[in-house]
Amino acid sequence: MARRLALICFMVLPPFVLRAAHVLLFFCLAANCWAGGEEDQRHYINKWKDEAIHQMALHRIPASITLAQGLLESGSGKSELSSKSNNHFGIKCHTDWEGGRTYYDDDAKGECFRVYEDARDSFEDHSLFLLRKRYASLFELKIDDYKGWARGLKRCGYATSPTYAKALIELIDRHGLDQYDQEGMAYLKRGEVPQRNDAGLADGTGSTGSPTDSAQGDGAAEQGSKTVHMGKGRSSGFTANDVAWVQASAGETLDDLADQLGMAVWQLKKYNDLENANGQTRFDEARKLFTQPKRRRGVQQWHVAKNGETLKDISDAEAVKLKVLVKRTGIAAKAPLKEGQRIPLRFVPKEDGSLPWFAWGADGR
Repeated sequence: MARRLALICFMVLPPFVLRAAHVLLFFCLAANCWAGGEEDQRHYINKWKDEAIHQMALHRIPASITLAQGLLESGSGKSELSSKSNNHFGIKCHTDWEGGRTYYDDDAKGECFRVYEDARDSFEDHSLFLLRKRYASLFELKIDDYKGWARGLKRCGYATSPTYAKALIELIDRHGLDQYDQEGMAYLKRGEVPQRNDAGLADGTGSTGSPTDSAQGDGAAEQGSKTVHMGKGRSSGFTANDVAWVQASAGETLDDLADQLGMAVWQLKKYNDLENANGQTRFDEARKLFTQPKRRRGVQQWHVAKNGETLKDISDAEAVKLKVLVKRTGIAAKAPLKEGQRIPLRFVPKEDGSLPWFAWGADGR
C-alpha cells in the first residue's frame, strides 16, 4: 500500500519537480556507483582518513577532497588499478615517471599508469599533482571550503564528467568528511604534521588496498598516532585573518624551504610577492613567509602607516593581497607612505575618505 501511495504521489508531481528529482537521484546514484557501496566507502574512509589529514597538514589540500577523490577514482579501493597497482587516483606515467607501469584503456587505448609499492605514495603524488600551476586558483580558496575546491577542480579540468564536482560534494556531505578538514586545520594552526601510521598497513592493507582485519588495523593506527614538527625550531602559525605562515631561517634558500614544506617554489614566490626570486634565492635574515594566499581583506578597517612604510610592508604585516591594496588606493607598491596615512584594509573609501555604508562596524569613519 505504501509503495502504491508513493508511486501515485510521484506521478502527480509537477513536471519540473520530477525533473529535479531525477537529477538529484542521478547524482546520488552516480556517486554510489563510482565510489563503490556504502560499506566499502566507510571502510575506505576509516582506513585512509589519517593519510588524508597528513596530506592536508603537509600540502594544504582539504582532507575531505582527498578522501572524496580517492573514493571516486578508486571505487573505494576496489578498482583493479588501486587494488593491484596501489594507484588510488588514476595518475598516469607521464615522461618523468621511473617506477613501475601498468596499461589500461582510458582516454586512449593502452595508456600507461603508475604502479606504487605503497598506496600512500599514490596519495603523495596526488597532492604534488595539485601543486601544479594549473590548479593555483584552488589555493586562493579557504582550506575548509570543500565545495569551492570541488567546483574548482572541475573548472580547472581535473575531470571531464559534468557531475564530478557534485559527486564529490555529495560524498563529503553524506559521510561528514569535512570533520577531517577541522582535524587538519588544528595541525596547521599548531605548525605540526601528523606522523604517518604504519600500524594496520604493515599487514598489506596499505600496499594492496584490500582489507584484512579492519577493526584491528584501524584501531592500531589510531593508538599509534604521533605528531612531528615541520622542522627544527621553525616557528609557524596563522595570522589574525587566517593565513598560514612559517619562519624562514637566515641562509636558507627558497628551494630548501619548498622541499621541507612539500610546496612548489612558485607558490612561495606568488604568496609572498617575490617576483624576482628563484629557487636559489637565499634569505639574508630570518623572515616570515606565507604558505597560502593572502586574503583580499584584513581584520581591521584601516592600517595607520608609519613614516616610510610601503604597501608591500603593509601587505606582509596584514596578510592582505598587495595587488588589492594597490588597486584600492592607487598607490605604487613600494612608494613610501607618510606618518599617519590610513590605508583601507577591507573596503574602498568614498571620495571624502569615509567608508561605504555597507562597511558594518567601521572604525574611524
